[in-house]
Amino acid sequence: MADRPEPLRLGSIAPNFKAETTKGPIDFHEFIGDNWVVLFSHPEDFTPVCTTELGAFAKLEPEFAKRGCKLIGLSANTIDSHGDWIKDINEISGSNLQFPIIGDKNRQVALLYDMIDHQDATNVDSKGIAFTIRSVFIIDPKKTIRTILSYPASTGRNTAEVLRIVDSLQTGDKHKVTTPINWVPGDDVIVHPSVKTEQAKEIWPDMKIVKPYLRVTPLPKDKTTAA
Repeated sequence: MADRPEPLRLGSIAPNFKAETTKGPIDFHEFIGDNWVVLFSHPEDFTPVCTTELGAFAKLEPEFAKRGCKLIGLSANTIDSHGDWIKDINEISGSNLQFPIIGDKNRQVALLYDMIDHQDATNVDSKGIAFTIRSVFIIDPKKTIRTILSYPASTGRNTAEVLRIVDSLQTGDKHKVTTPINWVPGDDVIVHPSVKTEQAKEIWPDMKIVKPYLRVTPLPKDKTTAA
């Protein structure tokens, strides 16, 4: 098992690993390739909250794919367990789950990415070993970690929010803008502080200066997504 010398932070290179998945063995960096990736963990197969989450991610997977973003799940269960559980997920949610799920029974990847639950003493297996929490890592094509989210076992995630973050990151990277609170594609964006006002006026003729440090502008319709 590889040691992780320091905590993962935004801007860290996502550690590489090899693992078995429901779609066969992978080398994680090769899996990323030139894509964005959402790597997310769940505590355990055949549990209620996780079942609703995986179904929701499966139903939203085509939207992630449109953005050049792959999904890959993980829990401390076996590949056989994942395979049986996927049948329940599809039946309950009406989904068609296609993304791979990593079998991490030995917590190799969970420890590498600090996905272990240190808060909930009940979130353990029959041997008393902690299960994974609900972690989310959004990773860009350069293998850089751009977002880290952690949820307790008791709280299901919001898949639309994960997709919104991908939209925000891709839009910001492409157009040198940032996004305000509750932003969704189509809303006004904020001109990045690194862009001088005179230059910004040339790029964004409809820019509005609310304060010298707050300059907002609509994106032309053909610039509302990174694709």
